[in-house]
Amino acid sequence: MNAQMRPLTPSPSSPTTTAATVAVTTLSLEELKQRLRHLGLYGLFAHAEDLINEPWIARLLEIEESERLRRSLKRRLDYARLGAFKPMADFDYSWPKELDRSLLDELFTLGFLEQAANIVIVGPNGLGKSMVAKNLLHQAVLRGYTARFIAASDMLHDLAAQDSSTQLARRLRRYTTPAILCCDEVGYLAYDTRYADLLFEVVTRRYQLRRPVILTTNRIFSEWNQVFPNATSVVALIDRLVHRSEILSIDGESYRLKEAKERAAKRAAARSAGKKSRTASR
Repeated sequence: MNAQMRPLTPSPSSPTTTAATVAVTTLSLEELKQRLRHLGLYGLFAHAEDLINEPWIARLLEIEESERLRRSLKRRLDYARLGAFKPMADFDYSWPKELDRSLLDELFTLGFLEQAANIVIVGPNGLGKSMVAKNLLHQAVLRGYTARFIAASDMLHDLAAQDSSTQLARRLRRYTTPAILCCDEVGYLAYDTRYADLLFEVVTRRYQLRRPVILTTNRIFSEWNQVFPNATSVVALIDRLVHRSEILSIDGESYRLKEAKERAAKRAAARSAGKKSRTASR
């Protein structure tokens, strides 16, 4: 867990408790020094013995730590680039014909991060693969991890556009540094051998660093030769992905198509009702 996610000093349990009492009873000199050092407040750290009984010191630490937590969370959310997404509370679990609910719930414990296990979410269009992936990344960010969400095509185009090995190495760090990386929509486009090699490079580096990948795809692995035709690295790529992995399969009809049909039916009903109303008023 990120060190910045440590709990704040508890607030007084009674409104009549004085600040001085709080400082004396809940803040030891050792804890004061540790927290001042962690915050980089070295001037105050040098005078910790003189400040231990000051009534304002505990509140100052609480304010500073709280603000740093807020800024740290904002930086991680900005870096993750999740964009707009629906929360899992809006996920219709009854709609897919196939979904391992127990596995899905287990993924949200984020145990796969400690195990460095990749997550492969497989299924047709419109069943919420990206929604699940974004919610997993969001939970990881809230718990102090760094994360990055990107469409597979955007990542591969970005890497392929680098003009030199030095630039490529620098750009690869963008995708290997985060604690968790999501490559969204692998399989929707076909790529040449160069792109397969670049995806293999990202996956391999993260595999070696024990940093998991979340990958969403509409293709089962036996069809990946259609995504990366003639690429010799496909077998090795799949091997790296599945060696330490959880595979979540979602199957059924597109939920987006279902919503579109429902909206069209409502509009048709509204038009029909309006037409009847106008006819009756003549």
